[in-house]
Amino acid sequence: MKIAVVGHGNVGGTLASSWVANHEVTIGVRDLESEKLTRLKKNPDLKFKSIPEAVSGAEVVLIATPAHLVTELIPGMGNLKGKVIIDATNAVGSHPEPYPTAFHAFKDLTSAEVVKCFNTTGFENMANPNYGAMMIDMFMAGSDKRAKKIAHSLVLDAGFAQCYDFGDDSKVELLEQFALCWINLAIMQGMGRDMAFKVLKR
Repeated sequence: MKIAVVGHGNVGGTLASSWVANHEVTIGVRDLESEKLTRLKKNPDLKFKSIPEAVSGAEVVLIATPAHLVTELIPGMGNLKGKVIIDATNAVGSHPEPYPTAFHAFKDLTSAEVVKCFNTTGFENMANPNYGAMMIDMFMAGSDKRAKKIAHSLVLDAGFAQCYDFGDDSKVELLEQFALCWINLAIMQGMGRDMAFKVLKR
């Protein structure tokens, strides 16, 4: 699968590094000479292009930028028709006016197939979802079946045990609230970032 990653910080960089073993991954950046890319450029399998070039050659686009920036980002991404966008952002503190989440902006301003996923835990858990006797879970939301199928596959490729479906587009904001639960426990309540959620069934 050809994947473009827009946002090369902790989340985007971690997932790109994880997926590149099984997929063709290109990181889309505004400045190809940025020193922030030094660590990622040590991986010879990762490719780096401008954002429009990376998106143009991709089937799937992971968005891992701050949520409030996406309305500025979208016009420069080019034609997104037929592409799957995975929104890994959380509108914490600020959101992309006038939309409540980046997901809603992508749904309204593009013709892409959009799914919310990879937003409910810290990048440390994306780098290593192994908690000893079990692998942790990931979650997604959205109404597009094809986008969900691809997100589910990429979740498993990243090493998670399962990707649970929160529901259709109406559950996207609930999934962002679920992310706030992780942020609250891990950071605000001082449990630390090496904690995660796991669905257990009796």
